[in-house]
Amino acid sequence: MTDQPPHGLPRYRLITGPDDAKFCHRVSEALELGYRLHGSPAATFDGDQVIVAQAVLWKGELG
Repeated sequence: MTDQPPHGLPRYRLITGPDDAKFCHRVSEALELGYRLHGSPAATFDGDQVIVAQAVLWKGELG
């Protein structure tokens, strides 16, 4: 791994979406790339479905 995120991705990312397998795969892919979870996930209901969010930081940002 390098000290920069791959593919021109930012050091901080907020991954959001419906609470489904696709969202979980997106977070898992970020972790596999070298990101780390930052804080707790958040969830809200938009009237139709649960929407979740998880912040991730590039590994070098956590020290």
